[in-house]
Amino acid sequence: MNNRNRRWLPALIGIGMLALAASPALFAQTHPAPLGAFEGHGDVGTVLHAGSAKYDAASGTYTVTGSGENMWFGADDFQFVWKKVQGDVAISANIAFMGDKGNNHRKAVLMIRQSLDANSPSVDIARHGDGLTSLQFRAAAGDNTHEVQSNVVAPTRVRLEKRRDFFYAFVAGKDGKLQPAGASTKLALNGEFYVGIGVSAHDKDATETAAFSNVKVETLTASDKKPVLWSTLETVPIASGDRRVAYVARAHFEAPNWSRDGSFFLFNQDGGIYRMAVSGGEPARIPTGPNVQCNNDHGMSPDGTMLAVSDSTQLKKSQVYTLPIGGGAPKQITANAPSYWHGWSPDGQTLAFTGQRGDNFDIYSISVNGGEEKRLTTAPGLDDGPEYSPDGQWIYFNSERTGQMQIWRMHADGSDQEHVITSETNDWFPHISPDGKWMVYLSYEKGVSGHPGDKDVTLNLMSMADKKVKVLAKLFGGQGTINVPSWSPDSAKVAFVSYEYLVDGARE
Repeated sequence: MNNRNRRWLPALIGIGMLALAASPALFAQTHPAPLGAFEGHGDVGTVLHAGSAKYDAASGTYTVTGSGENMWFGADDFQFVWKKVQGDVAISANIAFMGDKGNNHRKAVLMIRQSLDANSPSVDIARHGDGLTSLQFRAAAGDNTHEVQSNVVAPTRVRLEKRRDFFYAFVAGKDGKLQPAGASTKLALNGEFYVGIGVSAHDKDATETAAFSNVKVETLTASDKKPVLWSTLETVPIASGDRRVAYVARAHFEAPNWSRDGSFFLFNQDGGIYRMAVSGGEPARIPTGPNVQCNNDHGMSPDGTMLAVSDSTQLKKSQVYTLPIGGGAPKQITANAPSYWHGWSPDGQTLAFTGQRGDNFDIYSISVNGGEEKRLTTAPGLDDGPEYSPDGQWIYFNSERTGQMQIWRMHADGSDQEHVITSETNDWFPHISPDGKWMVYLSYEKGVSGHPGDKDVTLNLMSMADKKVKVLAKLFGGQGTINVPSWSPDSAKVAFVSYEYLVDGARE
């Protein structure tokens, strides 16, 4: 991400190793003296200018000054004010930078980390100088840092909660009320760990100062309240893996489509199809006539003028319909049920869908005008998630014919069915980028059957050129995360849904 992903390596040649080692500003200086609610403070990582921390008991404000090149990649450089804790905890604060100059990526953070080592596993909510606010996390010592960016800029207050191995971020807008940011991650910490506040200048030659007011460090206890589901629509650039929240709500929604012109998302919720601008705002329900039981298998025509939905209003079993993208009277396409739409041929003439006929789920195609369906797969077990390649020559799908769900492909007429990639995971819903260079798919751990919700899953990215795979995102989700095509039209990003279960209650 621009220059904030560069790390400074001190030049040792010509300045003398011994003199460098003797310079206290280049090494962590930990001060155990209590500072307000905290036990100590000091510089973590490599800094040229020693940081400092002060506490004003009258106002309850901590003023923290820190230097350091960054808090990113495999190590952090910053001033940290900390206390040791165990179990489930939360930390909240109002954060304000002192002065309006400095690097836009300077960071003031609420942090939980395993140790004071620069490369320690950690989770923080970072308020940047330009207002960007992110949940940042390093899963293991020395791993690269990743983030989920909030869609709230310059929140008035932030909060970080650790509940068992899950971490949740909260942000407050102009009304001052903390709400889920939609950013979360899973990370196991052992025994005692550190919770605190910190500042990094994002400039090895500078120092930056931030004020933390109304700071609260709390021990969290188990609640007898039933957790409530929150859903988050996220996007992730394939180049960086830095996720961003587009929309979060106390609701259950699923399966985002990205419009052909890149301007809006579609997703399903409570039997309806909703449209929301990529730039933000509230979603609006698309009129679908009598079809009010739409599920998470929906998508747009290649020219962006039509919408395919899978709806069970008529037979209580899913059937495929089409309608104008802005809403209108649905046209029934499949007579048999259940049928679940998944793909639209690039020429706009054919739909691919999954259908159960008898005891077997197979992949079928049908004219966009309806008529006779054509069976494309006959293997025992479930075949699902058919999607056309951009050139229309192939249909990619997932199949359990080997005894484990894997990614396959076949020609559009069903011929030459072949295994695309072999893995140890259970892989679902292959989606090919518009430029044909990439495939993203969802993976469950080995041993998980079907594609249930409420599971730890990964979004994997495969290069179509050499079949090399990397993890694009790890999240809590599964069913509803990425059932349908969700690439941005420029092939640069993918949209998906993650989930959180949070206990309702006052958060300050």
